Amino acid sequence: MTAEYEYLLVKTDGDTVTITMNRPDRRNALSADHLSELLAAFRAAGETDASGIVLAAAGPVFSAGHDFADVAARDLLGVRDLLTLCQAVMTTLEEVPQVVIARVQGLATAAGCQLVASCDLAVAADSAGFALPGGKGGWFCHTPAVPVSRSIGRKRLMELALTGDVIDARTAVDWGLINYAVPAAELDTAVADLLGRATRGSRASKALGKRTLYAQLDRPEADAYTLAREVMAAASQLPGASEGMAAFLEKRSPVWPD
Repeated sequence: MTAEYEYLLVKTDGDTVTITMNRPDRRNALSADHLSELLAAFRAAGETDASGIVLAAAGPVFSAGHDFADVAARDLLGVRDLLTLCQAVMTTLEEVPQVVIARVQGLATAAGCQLVASCDLAVAADSAGFALPGGKGGWFCHTPAVPVSRSIGRKRLMELALTGDVIDARTAVDWGLINYAVPAAELDTAVADLLGRATRGSRASKALGKRTLYAQLDRPEADAYTLAREVMAAASQLPGASEGMAAFLEKRSPVWPD
């Protein structure tokens, strides 16, 4: 990955691509240009043979959400286009075959909280916070609430969305918005540990598994079973599945083909 970005830093280290939002002077607010760069960077990372992608941010704030200077300058069609672009970024986080983990070092609000909820996994410093602040303002967090609602229960969603209050990282863990909250000095270690555990095994199997998990989540149980059953049956014939079963039966360490 050699592309140059204005608002991002992209680094590849072994099997991991780290995409760092680098607009700290604007609290990593998500303008159209910033969102376009995120979309391009994640699509590019998705085409690599990396096993994991880390979404990080520079400065004291992870992301303050949409850039109001950009939003206020747009008419209805322009705002719709901006939100469509934002949705494309969020769905791309789910669609890339790699495991995507958010490294949250500071406050994540509105569309910034949406980014965290859209990642497969998330680890935060215990000093971080999360909010859907539109509930106490003039522009409700309709779209940020979509992935958040799929991570936390209904009553907690309503509290977060209606009050607009910030919840701390420990509460975010309890509510299911993030996986872990750790001291800031331990954040990188905790991210690397969780990503390492989540990326071991067959990459092809993992990619198919991730896609199927998202596909079945919002289906009725019978439909979810139908989908999962057929995918799992087909996946049993993949080289990674064959190697995993053979290694287990032969009592040896697997040698993954992918």
